[in-house]
Amino acid sequence: MGLGALGLGALLGEADARAATSSTSLSNEPRPTSALAVKPPHFAPRAKQVVHLFMNGGPSHVDTFDPKPLLNTLHGQPMPESHLRTERKTGAIMGSPFHFSRYGESGIPVSELFARTAEHVDSMAFVRSMQSEVPNHEPSLMLMNCGHTRLPRPSMGAWITYGLGSENQNL
Repeated sequence: MGLGALGLGALLGEADARAATSSTSLSNEPRPTSALAVKPPHFAPRAKQVVHLFMNGGPSHVDTFDPKPLLNTLHGQPMPESHLRTERKTGAIMGSPFHFSRYGESGIPVSELFARTAEHVDSMAFVRSMQSEVPNHEPSLMLMNCGHTRLPRPSMGAWITYGLGSENQNL
């Protein structure tokens, strides 16, 4: 069997799946054709869309949407021992070089880097309560995306696809 036969089988399977969903079973519910098929949500959603910005290597939160005035006050000074949770050597404190202004009715501070985005700040959500006991970036990335610092664990995207399904069956 060649690669073309596999593709043909997939296409025929999709046609069969469409035919199966158009007919109904005894319960008048469409028969599920794929574990990834789009499913109705458990609760009526209030949000129409979600944009999850994951920027590994992107700008720091203290330079974008989460100002830390104390960092600017202590800029250039050594990190106080009371703030170090590890024994590793840490350089001087560095404040953000960018200016923040408050935008919208909510008064959310946004840096000058995102002045155009700030025009829409009242229709955005900001999560500023995340914290971690892991001081290193790589394990923290795993923790944020998978809920654990070690593989193998399903990512947030895998859970969303599992829970809601996907219109794209090529995932």
